[in-house]
Amino acid sequence: MTRNESAVSTRRKFLTGVGAAGAAALAGCQSTGDDGGSDDGLSGTIDIAGSSTVFPLATAMSEEFLAEHGGVDFNMQSTGSGGGFANHFCPGNTDFNNASRPIREQEEQQCADNDVEPVELTVATDALTVIVNNDLGIDSITVDELATIWSAEEQPEQWSDVNSDWPDEPLELYGPSDASGTYDYFIESVLHSGDEEVGHRQDYSGTEQDRTIIQGVEGSQYAMGYMGYAYYSTNKDRVKALAIDDGDGEPVEPSLETARSGEYTPLARPLFTYPAKSSLSEEHIAEFARFWLENSTSEEIVAEDVGYVPLSEEDQQEQLDKLESAIEDAQN
Repeated sequence: MTRNESAVSTRRKFLTGVGAAGAAALAGCQSTGDDGGSDDGLSGTIDIAGSSTVFPLATAMSEEFLAEHGGVDFNMQSTGSGGGFANHFCPGNTDFNNASRPIREQEEQQCADNDVEPVELTVATDALTVIVNNDLGIDSITVDELATIWSAEEQPEQWSDVNSDWPDEPLELYGPSDASGTYDYFIESVLHSGDEEVGHRQDYSGTEQDRTIIQGVEGSQYAMGYMGYAYYSTNKDRVKALAIDDGDGEPVEPSLETARSGEYTPLARPLFTYPAKSSLSEEHIAEFARFWLENSTSEEIVAEDVGYVPLSEEDQQEQLDKLESAIEDAQN
């Protein structure tokens, strides 16, 4: 479907101003008129929780869906991947959980204990982005330096403790809370010593509101934070992204292109949504899951509007086949 420029502008303002500030309710009954949803008989409520990183993509897809199916209501919460699984999805209170890392074994067990069967669907690729203040005279960082800064074991207090060429000034750190899949992925991809993971330091400002990370880093010359690429991409004038050197001496800047090509290592990562198989027995929920995957290759929605890498057609078909099998099981 074709969308006008004002819709794109409105969504970008939403991502910039709201970020992952909490919850969004999108009511189909509000989508009327020439630009609103059609009354095609499809109706019901869809409850979604989980990742703040996937939140803007889920919001974009729900807005697109409402333009075609005006009788559907959405209740969305940005709770963090782990918070969504533990407090909403696995107890059976939501239809989808968005996640910026795969579901864990203990979460699968919690779901099973409540007769919830998650269906893992990959929906995009993200370039996890490390940001600093615009006035900090640092443009790149090695993975080892990044690990040192955020390590619970080392916990350097000043920039110069990590690299003698850096300022003799205190580190001020902002990042996602431990309920976030971004937090989990950062530990898995950066905080390790050989094959062993190292703990994430806790003396930092942790939040599930990405706009708070942006505000904190913007407001302090010696601050650092990390988040999903989509939130950075709508705030490029406010903070600076560091290029990442994965050990070869050639720092790579985060971008859709470097995430797509595989150059941006180790911080390019898949993003997921998990519908509950039982929820897929309801036609409006099954249709939304199909709609999301059918639009997962869209450069306009996924890349231009939100700021993630769309699926390839091959990956899209693999996810659609998995979804259709789950829908068939649920509805028969």
